[in-house]
Amino acid sequence: MEHTDILKEIDSLPMESQRQVYDFIAFLKTRYNAPVTVRKNKRIRLADEPFIGMWQGREDMQDSSVWVRNLRSREWRNS
Repeated sequence: MEHTDILKEIDSLPMESQRQVYDFIAFLKTRYNAPVTVRKNKRIRLADEPFIGMWQGREDMQDSSVWVRNLRSREWRNS
């Protein structure tokens, strides 16, 4: 439905009904007029996160592929 069609429909209503339409529009404006706040997330450098490098000094974590392979083999033996 086009805007002009809506206006014609409203104009064809009795005056009391037109007031009700306007009141309803005012009601909807107050109900849905809550400001939409779009927060832009501040970009955080991943390198600055505290978890980066937390296993830096662990000897068993130097090669993560070997570590995972060993962990899986131990778990599969215990199953």
